[in-house]
This record gives sequence, structure tokens and C-alpha cells, in this order.
Amino acid sequence: MNEDFLKSAGIIALEAGIRRGVMTEVYLLSSCQLNIEVADSKVETLIEAKERGMGIRIINDGKLGFAYTCDLSAEAILEAVNDAYNITSYTTFDKYNQLPVGPYEYEVMQLYDQKIKETTVEEKIDMARQMESAALAADSRISIIERAGYEDTEYISVIMNTNGLYASGQGNFSGMYIYLVAEENGDAQTGFAMSLKKWIKDLEPGAVGREAAKKAVRSLNARTIKSANLTCIMEPYVVTQFLGILAKMVDAETVQKGKSLFAGKIGQAVASDKITLIDDSTWPDGAGSFPFDGEGVPAQRNLVIENGILKTFLYDTYTAAKGGVSSTGNAQRGSFRSLPEAGPSNFIILPGSNTLESLISDISKGFYITDVMGMHTTNPISGDFSVGAAGIMIENGYLAYPVRGVTIAGNLIDLLQDIDAVGSDLKFYGSKGAPAIRLKNLCIGGE
Repeated sequence: MNEDFLKSAGIIALEAGIRRGVMTEVYLLSSCQLNIEVADSKVETLIEAKERGMGIRIINDGKLGFAYTCDLSAEAILEAVNDAYNITSYTTFDKYNQLPVGPYEYEVMQLYDQKIKETTVEEKIDMARQMESAALAADSRISIIERAGYEDTEYISVIMNTNGLYASGQGNFSGMYIYLVAEENGDAQTGFAMSLKKWIKDLEPGAVGREAAKKAVRSLNARTIKSANLTCIMEPYVVTQFLGILAKMVDAETVQKGKSLFAGKIGQAVASDKITLIDDSTWPDGAGSFPFDGEGVPAQRNLVIENGILKTFLYDTYTAAKGGVSSTGNAQRGSFRSLPEAGPSNFIILPGSNTLESLISDISKGFYITDVMGMHTTNPISGDFSVGAAGIMIENGYLAYPVRGVTIAGNLIDLLQDIDAVGSDLKFYGSKGAPAIRLKNLCIGGE
């Protein structure tokens, strides 16, 4: 992968756009992904996939055209520019179709780990084997390892436009994941764990395997409970599932379309004063950290909710122009094949000072939620949710016995405002991070 080559390809496209007298942006990406999976210590999957390409966005008197190409020859690039230009004759005028104006200065970030590249494939296979072995050794009830894998990705991104913007960056990351089954007395339960790190030295294969085993074993021989309103604690993984819904609800496009219950609530209390939620593309070692967003706007830290007060939505250039504000640097791209859209980078609830033990200790009867199912059914306009849940009953300040086959239901704003304590145990799952949280009163549907 070579930045100079990508830059020269981008210049061809920009010059073609200039000749046509239209605003032009090129987004170039070159990536290499490695995926390894083992079963019974044997390699089941070993795939290395390389890809590079260019997305071309043209704005012709307010009308948008987009095309992409995986062929970075001059002929193919000029053809893609021509395609994007021709598309503008069919699209509708929108005065908010704009490109950011450069040049910008970008924060220097250490995002590339040379050790990932230096670590051999055999060593990476061995890491997956270590994780699998640790899971099996953690408890005799672990019966099946469904998937145990290692993966890493390396990428170079270049963004250029006819408004004087040029941005380039390189990064990589590595990760591990495992899915397994524990069995006892005819009962079978699954466990899952993952770890995604900027630095390969921070990956702990054994710890990942043991975490998955612990999750599966603690769910064995679970029972259901009678319906009740209980004090509940959500472990960090569950909180990040709710963050996925919150991220969509603070996406400026969703808000502007009237599809978010947060519309019109800037400056209002939407959560407990214990909650501060940020989106921070500068977070050290964050999976979503990068010097610029998908349009080349510099990385920044955004206070979304501060002490319960809604402060901002997440904007890209288009939604910012429509909202009469500045971009928050939240244009995200799935690849060079897609247009940017507003979304989170590192989306994080900041931790409090409470240990998990202190959160649990004064609960006489409650529910520790370890998993939820069906979060996608949450209504982003009303905030109402009713999802399947599993966890552990809390009795007299201690975790008592596993529970499954229940639902939790309520309204998202009510849930956020019902939080009375935040844990100190900040954990990341991909680019979303959260500590455990405690809710004073949540409706549990059981028998």
C-alpha cells in the first residue's frame, strides 16, 4: 500500500472534475485483512483479502453524483468521473449538498502497530490456539468451541477535494473472538467473548477464552422468575447494545427526518445526571480513532450528553449545513463504495467511581443483566423497547442464580433517567465503550 500512488490516482480524478467545473471529492482506500479460525487446534480458515479503490463524489450546481472504481488506471478513473458527472443530470437540486473547505491541520496519532506486520502467520495461528485451549481448560463443562479466530486489518485512507482539502492516514488493528458451548445436566448455554486492540501486545488470548467460558458456565441451569419491577444492573456489554440504539437517535440525519425522540431536546435533561456520553475520534487506542472523518474533517471530541443534558447531535457536512451548525467530524464510510453519512466514531459512556461489588452490595432483590436479544426492535421515535434478557438474580447483595426466558421493557428516556449509579469498569466492544450501570426500577417480564 502506497500513499503516493493513491494521491496520484486522486489527482487524476480531481483534475477531471476541475475541467468540468464541478466540486469533486475523491475517497481512496487500500486495505489488507487477515482472518484465521481454528478448531481442535487445526486451522479451519486462513484468508488474506486485499482491496483498493476510489469513491468519487461530484456536486454539480447542488446536484449530487457518485461513482466508484476498483481499477485505479487513468482510463478507469476518468470513466468513473464521467459516470458520477452524468448521474447529476438525474438527481435533485439540494442546496445542502456541499464539500468541506480545506486545508485543515490534523492531530498526529499513533495508529500503526509495526508489530502486527512483524508477527508471523504461524504466531497468529498460535494465538488462536491459545485462546481455544484456555477456554477448554477453564471449566470441564465447556463442550464445544464453535468458532475461535484471530483477525487483523491494515489500511491507508486518502481524501482530496477541489476545495483545497487533502487528508491521509494509515492504521491497523488486531482482534480475537470465540464462540463456545457449555453443557451440564442436559442444559446447554453459549458464551462469547471478543477483544479488539490497536496494539497486538495488548491482546490476551487466554483471557478472551476464559471470559467466554465464564459467560457460558454462569448461565447453566438457569430458571425463570415471576414478573416484577426490580433494581437492575446492566453489565458493560449490555450497555453497549443500548448505545447502538442511542447512536442512531443522535445521528443528525435521523433527527432531521423526525425519526428520533431526541429531536428538539438540545439543552434538555434526557438522562440521569450521572450520565456523560461522548463521541471521541481522538480517544487513545480507540477502535474508531483516526485523524479525520470520512470527508476529511478533523477528529474531535464531542460532548453528546453532559451530566444528563443533551448537548449535540452527530453531524457530517450535509446535515451540518442543513442544521445551520458546523460538522462535528462524524462522517462515516463503510468503504469507498458508499457515500458518507453521519455516525459515531468512539461512542462512550464515561465511567463513574463505583465498583461492581458496591453496585450490587446494597440490593436486597434485583437482576444483573448479562445479555439482551432483539435490540433492533426498539422504536427510535417513541423510545419504547421490549427485549429478551438473561442474567443473574441478586439477593441480599450477592449474585444468586442464573435467569433466562425473561423480557425487559420500558422507554429509553425513562431508562436513562432512572440510572442512579455508574460503574468504574469501562469496557470496549469494538468502538463502543461503557461501564456497568444501575437502574432503580425496571420492568421484568417473567412467569
